[in-house]
Amino acid sequence: MIRYSLRCAAGHGFESWFQSADAYDSLTGAGRVSCPVCGSTDVSKVLMAPAVRPARKAAPEPRPLSTPTSGIEQAFQALRRQIEENSEYVGMNFAAEARKIHAGDAPERSIYGEAKLEEARRLLEDGVPVAPLPFVAQRKVN
Repeated sequence: MIRYSLRCAAGHGFESWFQSADAYDSLTGAGRVSCPVCGSTDVSKVLMAPAVRPARKAAPEPRPLSTPTSGIEQAFQALRRQIEENSEYVGMNFAAEARKIHAGDAPERSIYGEAKLEEARRLLEDGVPVAPLPFVAQRKVN
C-alpha cells in the first residue's frame, strides 16, 4: 500500500491510499479518483515528505493537526464547534432521545448523535425534525 498527498485543480488538498503506483495511475487515468470537497477528478500528486521512523530512543514528535485549506473546510469546522458547544451528544441513543423530546417526555434541548439510516427515516416519517450532519461525531469515551 502507498499513501499519496493529492490536490485537485481547485486547490483542495487530501490524502489517499493505493495498492501500488500503477493502481494510482490506472484509477486517475479512468477518472475514478475525485476530490472529497468538490468532486473534481482533475487530481494530481503533490510533493510529500517520506515517512521516516525515529531512532528507538527518540521520543515521537506530536503530529500537528491539519489546518483547513479552504473556506468550505473552515465552515465545516465552525459548524462542528457550534454544534458540539451548544448541543448534547447522546450517541447511539439519538433516535430514542429525539422521540422522547418530540413527545414531551424529555426536556427540550438540542441533541446530536448517531442513528441508523432506517431509524432516521422513521423519525422523519413520524414528523420528528432531524437532519444529517456533514461530519462524523467524535465519540465521547470515559
